[in-house]
Amino acid sequence: MSRFDPTARDAEELWERMYAAHGGHVWTGRPNAALVDATADLTPDTTTSTALDLGCGEGGDVLFLASRGWRVTGVDVSGTALDRARAHAEEAGVADRTRFERHDLGVSFPDGTFDLVAASFLHSYAFLDRAAVLRRAAEAVAAGGSLLVVGHVSRPEQLGPLGEDFPGADVALPDPDELLSTLALPSQDWTVARKELLERTTTFEDGSEGVWRDGVLRLDRR
Repeated sequence: MSRFDPTARDAEELWERMYAAHGGHVWTGRPNAALVDATADLTPDTTTSTALDLGCGEGGDVLFLASRGWRVTGVDVSGTALDRARAHAEEAGVADRTRFERHDLGVSFPDGTFDLVAASFLHSYAFLDRAAVLRRAAEAVAAGGSLLVVGHVSRPEQLGPLGEDFPGADVALPDPDELLSTLALPSQDWTVARKELLERTTTFEDGSEGVWRDGVLRLDRR
């Protein structure tokens, strides 16, 4: 059974219902392991380096980046998720290094440029042109900065096709090469710093195990 409501007609409705229906943590609160690994070689200037987390949810990645010295803006379409993220930042002692903004990324986008723009599992089953959002994300990367995209490439067979949960949904799951081609960023302006496929195992309630395949693409702007 999906935790999402397939009758939701837009992104805010979909994600707000999901977070409101699940009290406390929907996610683990831990940072995305792929983001941790893919940013390990980046050393932020604690006074000036800025990061943007698109689809920040309850703030796990925002808190991690802030703890490493970034000044982080977290963005999500769900007000409930953002309220939880702010509270978690206060609890973690990094509220002074974080800010949170509500955006439906298909409609609006944060102002300014950032030294790191991250989009981890920015998939939506409600009318999001993900490729267009990621192109806009690339525009928000400052010279010398990085764009990091982590996303599903395939999901466990136990979950079945996406269309079974969301009739009519068109959720592309490109691998890093396909995403790179789709973004079509000028090669003279960008270098590929990380491009890989990862596998991770999920144990379901019936004890069976399924494998997720995720893609990691980090592009550094010259």
